[in-house]
Amino acid sequence: MKLGMNLLLWTGQVTAEHFPLLAKLKAAGFDGVELPVFGGAPSDYKPVRAELDRLGLKCTTVTILTKETNAASPDAATRQKAVEWLKTVVEINHVLGAETVCGPYHSAIGEFTGTGPTADEKKHSADVLRQVAEFAKQANLMMAVEYLNRFECYLINTAAQAVELVKMVDHPNLRTMYDSFHAHIEEKDPAAAIRTIAPVLAHVHISENDRGIPGTGQVNWDDTFGALADIKYDGWMTIESFGRALPDIAAATKVWRDLFPTAEDVYTKGIKFIKEQLSGSSTCCG
Repeated sequence: MKLGMNLLLWTGQVTAEHFPLLAKLKAAGFDGVELPVFGGAPSDYKPVRAELDRLGLKCTTVTILTKETNAASPDAATRQKAVEWLKTVVEINHVLGAETVCGPYHSAIGEFTGTGPTADEKKHSADVLRQVAEFAKQANLMMAVEYLNRFECYLINTAAQAVELVKMVDHPNLRTMYDSFHAHIEEKDPAAAIRTIAPVLAHVHISENDRGIPGTGQVNWDDTFGALADIKYDGWMTIESFGRALPDIAAATKVWRDLFPTAEDVYTKGIKFIKEQLSGSSTCCG
């Protein structure tokens, strides 16, 4: 098992300013970090790669699509922009030496049509992802597309829908992931959802129901970790939490109040909680 920390708690663009934070996360016991990739050129990420290597940290990444790069769009030009952007993301991941790129890049986040997903939208998304997955294969990169709750997207909201999309894409470099926050909202039985998604599971986000410190909320962690153990999952477990420090990210994640005392509490108590769960202990970290 590899333990990671998503850096969206601090920034949407990792720079040298965040290198001291990387060192703190290494000292806290993390195997790696999850880097947001929302813009820039591959060369912009070379200094970050050098610092990760110096510290002995691995990385995964997370990215999204916007209205202008919507893979599910009926407009062919927009879908082509999605292909181009996601190929750039693959190139950035290659520079970083990342193992996995996760995120809801099946469609544009926060964009709604007022109806549910159509067959054409799913096909458009699958066609885009298939093209990019073939490109990712050359970089030895796994794509782990993420399902979100119904309030953040409408195309893919459940584990069963995520599995359906992976089957439509039908490429070995395109799988899906599990996020405990979204599952807490959408799944009637999160443990059953984990078993449903098991054959195509490539990544896991450990995220509390309020996006705060893992182990302090309502997520049924015993069932969650139990199911992950049952399916013998041994990939990344990455803490994903959001706060109010960054207005743009706070607005996107709808965080309007403080959910934890400090960011340090999130990663120190969060990793302690995960290790306790993995070892069979279930003490809370509040």
